[in-house]
Amino acid sequence: MYLLIMLFAWCVLACVTAADALRVGAGIADVTGPPAEIAFMGYAQLEQIGHGIHLRQFSRAFVIEDNSGDTVKRLVFVSVDAAMMGHGVRKEVIRRLQKRFGVIYNEDNVIISGTHTHSTPGGFLMDFLFDLPILGFVKETYIAYVLGIYKSIVIAHSRLTSARIKYGEAELLDANINRSPKSYLNNPAEERSKYKYDVDKTLSQVRFLATTGEVIGVINWFAVHPTSMNNTNRLVSSDNVGYASLLMEKALNGNNTLPGKGAIVCAFGSTNLGDVSPNTRGPRCERSGRPCDQQEQLCGKKERCFASGPGRDMFDSTRIIATKLFETAMKVLRQPGEDITGTVAVAHQYVKMPDEEVHPFDPVTETFNISVKVKGCLPAMGYSFAAGTTDGPGAFDFKQGTKTSNPLWNAVRDFIAEPTEDDVQCQAPKPILLATGRAKFPYEWQPRVVSCAVARIGSLYLAAVPGEFTTMSGRRLRNIISKTAPRPNRVVIAGLSNIYSDYVATPEEYQVQRYEAASTIYGPHTLDIYLNKYLELTEALLENKTPESGPDPPDLSGQLITLVPPVLWDSAPWRKEFGDCVQQPQSSYSYGDVVVAAFVSGHPRNSVRHGRWYMAVEKLESEIDDAWTVIATDADWETKFTWHRDSKVLGTSHVELEWEIPPGTPPGTYRLHHYGNYKYVLGGIYPYHGFTDSFKVS
Repeated sequence: MYLLIMLFAWCVLACVTAADALRVGAGIADVTGPPAEIAFMGYAQLEQIGHGIHLRQFSRAFVIEDNSGDTVKRLVFVSVDAAMMGHGVRKEVIRRLQKRFGVIYNEDNVIISGTHTHSTPGGFLMDFLFDLPILGFVKETYIAYVLGIYKSIVIAHSRLTSARIKYGEAELLDANINRSPKSYLNNPAEERSKYKYDVDKTLSQVRFLATTGEVIGVINWFAVHPTSMNNTNRLVSSDNVGYASLLMEKALNGNNTLPGKGAIVCAFGSTNLGDVSPNTRGPRCERSGRPCDQQEQLCGKKERCFASGPGRDMFDSTRIIATKLFETAMKVLRQPGEDITGTVAVAHQYVKMPDEEVHPFDPVTETFNISVKVKGCLPAMGYSFAAGTTDGPGAFDFKQGTKTSNPLWNAVRDFIAEPTEDDVQCQAPKPILLATGRAKFPYEWQPRVVSCAVARIGSLYLAAVPGEFTTMSGRRLRNIISKTAPRPNRVVIAGLSNIYSDYVATPEEYQVQRYEAASTIYGPHTLDIYLNKYLELTEALLENKTPESGPDPPDLSGQLITLVPPVLWDSAPWRKEFGDCVQQPQSSYSYGDVVVAAFVSGHPRNSVRHGRWYMAVEKLESEIDDAWTVIATDADWETKFTWHRDSKVLGTSHVELEWEIPPGTPPGTYRLHHYGNYKYVLGGIYPYHGFTDSFKVS
């Protein structure tokens, strides 16, 4: 009897110890950048300047802590609603974390991945070419991202609790297409025959559960560009993946929970989305409607080739794709899932890509050719880069698939920085349009040093890559890691992580020189270098070795320039004050109606209002107490906050608030509330607010 009692006690203790060995915390914070008069990052369109908010940006952080060994091991994964991640932002986030927590969070175990939305403020990457369409470095964007990401990690750390991890996946159809199928077809037929589709159709999910079984947080990965919102959009938006996150968080936290305020955090992270579009109708000429590809099937003069769909406009398309992502993620969440157990570890290294010499990979035999060595090149952009993509066409007369140069454009190129003959040979067959690796004025144009990391959570391996891997590039990387790691295992790619270095096409796709290949900046063997490096990092994880840290990326913070003018002052029109409602709503509305109001406003750049809002929809709860409850904000799908400049000279402006009343809205009395800050002409920034007359919803 005594032995039975001791055995039972040992079993209980073992179960508790196993549960306590792994702790997980999830946190979310607002990272919305300046929503007005700052260009968006993604399409590289100078005229795509922000004028308000449709969906706010959020940082979603997950801290994983393993107490099973002699030393505590930690991993931080952050998915942030931004175009990508820059080294300067990550470095400052880590500096602030270490000031608060010491060295437990560092460059080796913090992974920050951008979702790749193309509708958020830019100017934070520091490399000159990436910030050039934004007119240089924008400190407001940089600070907004740093503060929000840091706060989300701090919240996640404060919520660490004993947890279990499960993995699940499901097929998702009709949500993505390959935007460069001609390039994909240049991969070996033997390799392509292993796959049913020319893009990945699997949604991968990792969910974190408390010991009670309650959901702590969820990370989903699905290969699709967040470009449902096209380059005519002027409202800050987290696009399809951001809206999918909001839908899932509302479903799990309760529909009455305001965006960013719930305890359960759900991310839809980027993966190998390089050649993957959400615009499922495919590319067509804008006037004739003929199919096109910007390469062989060309449109008429002054007629663009672009992809659209599946909705009637970009907002509807965003909603449709987001809903598909959300519904598939919820389907996976309801499945039993696979238990992910085992140690937590990370192998990280900075890599100077132009200096790398490696053995090339044979995709047919899936082996490295040890009799040959290939090398990386100095960064350079090809002609087809300027053609843009079918998601966002470029300018001038450039077209995709260009393999020959033009004397006129070469003269322009050489004026900036002339490539050497070695550069030309190294990048061939890419004709160099911009020799960014040779350009030194005013500072580095594109990175030479990138961040590579592989994280292990038991049988799950997360490859954090510093760019946009195409479908087949991602498949090769996943296969390399999966074959190296003990079976069974799961491998996920976290795209656009830590440093941004453009695209990664396969060597075969590189020969076609469509946009993705022209933007593969380290030459035709870029993927070969990454495959070798991630193999090394995976082996280091398995052997419990710490790789050399590698060369530090340069600190560009002291060289940055900006041509973005500051907000000088705000003023209200004659006999008006900030917050005055100059366009009142109607007295009553029904479901599906759009409530519209306008207010005298200050410039939204005076305060990004993190954790707060420029706009709120409020419901009257008590007439006696005049008590109003916020039921929606400028972070909700149904709202739009649009800022209009009236006079630059006088500093006057107004905002337009819209609320599309969703079905199921409780009948009652409502109003729209505007918050803002104005800049006084003699200095100082001051808050104001105003609200509309009340109106009925029935």
